[in-house]
Amino acid sequence: MSHKDYFNDQLQYIDQNLPELNNLYSSSTPFNERNRTFFSSYVNELKSYVDSGAVEPIPKVFIGTKVTVMFDGEDDTEDYYICLPKQSDPDTGCISFLSPVGRQLLLCKVGDKVLLSTPAGGLPVMIQDIAFAGNLILQ
Repeated sequence: MSHKDYFNDQLQYIDQNLPELNNLYSSSTPFNERNRTFFSSYVNELKSYVDSGAVEPIPKVFIGTKVTVMFDGEDDTEDYYICLPKQSDPDTGCISFLSPVGRQLLLCKVGDKVLLSTPAGGLPVMIQDIAFAGNLILQ
């Protein structure tokens, strides 16, 4: 499946499952971190990308992408596969876009510096690469 087809299917999935996804978002996001436009912002960004021809490189972290982050002050990197909640498997690096780290990475661009809020404290990272991984996540 091409990444354009994958992202078009994803837009349909979100449209058909929005009430359930909103409930999951509300239950998994602390009140002070909730964004009323979370889904509409995401859908608008993804539609814009698809409507522009969905050419590579992928400009932002979307559901179905692999994002490589570099830890600040280190040469170490880590890959995260951003997925739907039902596909989540943290042991293999597949994290839900509704997880704390997934929410913070969603819609970031290469070169963005992000201070990831984790239970252990702030973790500064830089987005090093974004690649399509939807086919890997679906396996």
